[in-house]
Amino acid sequence: MTVDTSAVNGASGLYTSSTGTSTAKKELDNETFMTLLVAQLKYQDPSSPMDTTEMMAQTTQLASMEQLTTLSTTMSESFALQMRMAAASLIGQEVTYAGADGAMVTGTATAVSYADSVPTVTVGGTKVLLDAVASVTQPGSTPAAAGQSSAS
Repeated sequence: MTVDTSAVNGASGLYTSSTGTSTAKKELDNETFMTLLVAQLKYQDPSSPMDTTEMMAQTTQLASMEQLTTLSTTMSESFALQMRMAAASLIGQEVTYAGADGAMVTGTATAVSYADSVPTVTVGGTKVLLDAVASVTQPGSTPAAAGQSSAS
């Protein structure tokens, strides 16, 4: 017995074929899930219909997937906001970062930009990614970097 899967493949959007070869979609979304469920119901064997318990389990999986997607989006937005707040709190602080030559550079943070996905802090005219900042100290105090001693 052969099974015709062209209706499921074409309806689901799981596979795309621009050159005659199939490539898998990287993410399954709720639309794909519902399309597969509808195709499964549409092409089921009438003498052996889908178990309602199984259908409820699949519907529950869909609801869980939607909630996880929403939670993931919320967490990403929260992290981005925390990075912005952290970057803004650096203005006026002494910031130490690794320069282009690898040497540690210290200067006062004067501005913050949110143009990129990771905020950049302007230190002495140089734009530094927030995640490249090695230490932050109050102005006038000496930064104590790991492995270095401060000289007076």
